[in-house]
Amino acid sequence: MSQNRSMLIIPGNSPKGLQNAPVFNPDLLVLDLADGVPLEDKDSARLLVKEAIGFMDYENTQVVVRINSLQSGFGAKDIEIITPVQPIAFVIPQGNAEQLQEIEILLAESEKKAGLKEGSIGLIPVVETVKTLEQMSSLLNVSPRIKSAFFNAEGLAQELGIVRSKEGDEILYARSKFAMTCRAAGMNSFDTAFTDSNDYEGLEKDCLKARNLGFTGKAAIDGRQIDTIHKIFV
Repeated sequence: MSQNRSMLIIPGNSPKGLQNAPVFNPDLLVLDLADGVPLEDKDSARLLVKEAIGFMDYENTQVVVRINSLQSGFGAKDIEIITPVQPIAFVIPQGNAEQLQEIEILLAESEKKAGLKEGSIGLIPVVETVKTLEQMSSLLNVSPRIKSAFFNAEGLAQELGIVRSKEGDEILYARSKFAMTCRAAGMNSFDTAFTDSNDYEGLEKDCLKARNLGFTGKAAIDGRQIDTIHKIFV
C-alpha cells in the first residue's frame, strides 16, 4: 500500500456513497459489508460492491472491503464473490488469530480460482475486543498479508460496558498498546473514527492525540473528515 493516512468507511449497500466517496480523496476506501449493512441487504450489497470495484474508477484511492465474520455465515461468500475483482485488502472484523488463519486458507483458494497470484490481496484485522487487543503481537504475525491494522474503540467499549467520550481518556491504554504494537511490527495503524462528524475542532484534537500516540492514520465515517485527517497525518 502507498499512503495510509485515512480510511473512509462507506456502507456497501449505498450506491450514492460508493459513487461519491472518491471525491473526498481518502487514501483507503473501505466498502463495508459488515456492520454498516443490515442482514436483509447482505447479498445485494455484496454484488453492488463487486460491481463498483469492477467498473468504477477510484483513481488513486486504494479500495478495500470489510467482510463479515466467518461466524456470521456471510464471510466466506464475501471472500468468494469479491476476490475476483481484486480489492487491495479485506478488512477482517473481530480479527482474532483463529479466524485469520481460516480466512488465509479460504482466500488462497479463491485467489487460485480467480487466476490471481497467492498473496495478491492483503488482510487488515480489526482489533475491537479485549482478547484481540491482548493478543496483538501474535495476531499481526499470523499472515504475511497483514501490513496494517485498525483499532475500533466502539466495539471495545461495548464489550467493556464503558461510555465513550470525545476526549477518549477511557481508551488511552488500548490506543497506546495498539499503536505501539503496530509500530514494533513495522505496520500501519489506523485509529478509531471520531463519531461526531460535525465537530471539526474535536476531530482535529482527536487526530493530534492519535498521532502523538504513534498512529499512522485514522478512520473516518464522513468524507468531510478526510481533509482534517490529512492535515494532521502527513
